[in-house]
Amino acid sequence: MTNVTTTDLTIDTTATPAIDPAEFAALGEGHIAYVRPIRSDEVRSLFPQAPEMSPGLDLFALLSASGAPILLTDSREVAVANAMAHQLYPVSLH
Repeated sequence: MTNVTTTDLTIDTTATPAIDPAEFAALGEGHIAYVRPIRSDEVRSLFPQAPEMSPGLDLFALLSASGAPILLTDSREVAVANAMAHQLYPVSLH
C-alpha cells in the first residue's frame, strides 16, 4: 500500500475506484447527449465513415453519454433539437 501523508491527511493511493471506468462511461447512456464543437479536421477521429471535408470548418458533434457519435452538423441548434427529438437531455461539452 502506498500512502501519501500531508499535515492532517493520509490518502490511500491504491484504493479501488468507487465506479468502474466502463460503468462511468455508460453513466447517463440513453438519457444524456453531449453537444461538442468540432473542427472538420477532427471529424474522421469521431466519424470514420464521414466523407472528406474542407479543413477549418466549424461543426458540432452530438455524442452519447459514452462518447459514441450520433450526429454531425453545422448547427448547434440542430444538434440540440436532434437530442431532444430522441428524448436525450443535451449538455454542452467545451
